[in-house]
Amino acid sequence: MADLPSLWTHEPHRVLAFKPGDRVSDIDTHATPGFDGSKADAPALQAERNERFAQLQEMLYANGRAGDTRSVLLVLQGMDTAGKGGIVEHVVGAGSPMGIRYTSFGVPTAEERAHHYLWRIRNALPGPGLVGVFDRSHYEDVLVVRVRNLVPPDVWGARYDEINAFERELTEAGTTIVKVAMFVSLEEQKQRLAERLERPDKYWKYNPGDVDERALWPAYQEAYQAVLDKTSTEWAPWHVVPCDRKWYSRLAVTELLIETLKSLDLSWPPADFDVEAEKKRLAAS
Repeated sequence: MADLPSLWTHEPHRVLAFKPGDRVSDIDTHATPGFDGSKADAPALQAERNERFAQLQEMLYANGRAGDTRSVLLVLQGMDTAGKGGIVEHVVGAGSPMGIRYTSFGVPTAEERAHHYLWRIRNALPGPGLVGVFDRSHYEDVLVVRVRNLVPPDVWGARYDEINAFERELTEAGTTIVKVAMFVSLEEQKQRLAERLERPDKYWKYNPGDVDERALWPAYQEAYQAVLDKTSTEWAPWHVVPCDRKWYSRLAVTELLIETLKSLDLSWPPADFDVEAEKKRLAAS
């Protein structure tokens, strides 16, 4: 708790962790679990914590350059308008671009459809020293695919175990996975979509298909429940983040990343040259 700001009453990775028996239908999307502050506290705290994240992220990158094979993968999964893009911009964006690998997964291309569904995921994994970010992910293949009946139930039904095995393989190879399920209310989503229609600078973010998806909300809730129940594992647990308050979700994900990077017990890699000798050489040059 020493590195956690006092406005957090509980460690986010504990208070936000999905627990067996938790129900998606019970999530209070307007809540701020573990946080005792307010929106007014958010800007200054976000700036402060972004600096801490950037420091740890640079340290991970430096170690990767020195031969450390570890990496971090942030998986952002949520309905449209949940705020995934805001997390990428306002949280991950605080880090050094050299050490970030960002991938947004949309509808599979023809080439991607010709391969196993995890093929495009494997191609986007972060290398040593990098923080990878998945804006949507392999979970689309047990969410959209399930709700839209794109493949038979026996096909998508087998994917939960396959995903668990895939993620275990990643963690055993040195990738720490941070999975964030972002939940927004149906009413808040409606307001955010309406805002996009009122602002020409937001038209590009609006997709008419989002209205069709709203009609499938109960089916998506059921699909998300199955994802949390079946794929929150010891090696890759899910964290459930309420997202009606964007300032809170950004602070929460920032802390999850900081906690993850801290758990790697990083330090700056030592010089692989004689520092004093190089000082003399430089002074004489």
